[in-house]
Amino acid sequence: MSKNFLIYGANGYTGELIAREAARRGMKPILSGRSQNKIEPLAKELNLTVRTFSLEDKKSLEYTLKEVDFVIHCAGPFSLTSERMVEACLRTGKHYLDITGEISVFEAMAKRNQIAKNARVMIMPGVGFDVVPSDCLALHLKNLLPSATNLTLAFYGLGGISHGTQATMTMNVGRGGAIRRDGEIVQVPAAYKTQKIDFGEFTRTAVTIPWGDVSTAYHSTAIPNIEVYTVLPESNLKLLKLSRYLGWLLKTKPVQNYLQKQIPEGGPSDEEREKGKTYLWGEASDAQGNRVESRLTCPEGYTTTVLTALKIAEKILEGNFQVGFQTPAKCYGADLILEIEGAKRQS
Repeated sequence: MSKNFLIYGANGYTGELIAREAARRGMKPILSGRSQNKIEPLAKELNLTVRTFSLEDKKSLEYTLKEVDFVIHCAGPFSLTSERMVEACLRTGKHYLDITGEISVFEAMAKRNQIAKNARVMIMPGVGFDVVPSDCLALHLKNLLPSATNLTLAFYGLGGISHGTQATMTMNVGRGGAIRRDGEIVQVPAAYKTQKIDFGEFTRTAVTIPWGDVSTAYHSTAIPNIEVYTVLPESNLKLLKLSRYLGWLLKTKPVQNYLQKQIPEGGPSDEEREKGKTYLWGEASDAQGNRVESRLTCPEGYTTTVLTALKIAEKILEGNFQVGFQTPAKCYGADLILEIEGAKRQS
């Protein structure tokens, strides 16, 4: 065992954050991605090995994977990039992690469960803010109420978003929302429902979004009915509702090209991340009218992503993993998030 890992997409906002924290901890990941001009200076600064290639370069990808035990895939949008990376991991017998929040990616990965088991590989998408805190909250609620048939999750993040996150959101604008109903993922209109959420320190109106937990929480808990909410500025909420009628236009290539070009590079500053905070709330209920709820507070979203991704990386390096498709909570338990400094849960 090489006892090392690859960060692909280390030139991106979140990939660089993970690389810097890994180096600070004395870890020696290989940094990789397409952009040699961006990755080489970072690798030199952190005294880390660098490999630059595109995911289309199958030979270079597999050669590099043979040097490591697993990859943390950070190059989104993951609906466009994850397939090549996970297939290469399966061919070379390496574990696959990513930081996606896209339902389609989670579901595609779940379908590879048996193939991954046969290859003795763990596939765990969503090792960041999408979806570790909410996945752990979902399983915690299931443990409190094993008979639960309905799960509602909500989060409110105080802080900015990165170029990559905005690019993914923009790519999916106009595609509506999603919930899970009777065990099946169902397409619903954008901003399908709103609900007042008591986050403990304050109450906010939140709206349904097609968040990753619509997929992952079902795999973690087997609860058949799931909705996920978030708090949005009023302007964003209006745009979301407008997309119900203009979705066809927003999805066209010329409009997408224009919108993608408007997205600024980078993401929240160190100061913004330091000040930021994330609030989560969840409720589970059953057919008999029993109900439980819980709240969770975490560091700012990108900070949480760095901490949870590296926490899971450390576990794998110690030999702590399960083969097949896994969610963070299913593999490591509902208390995984409590191993992160600054995370607190109230039932």
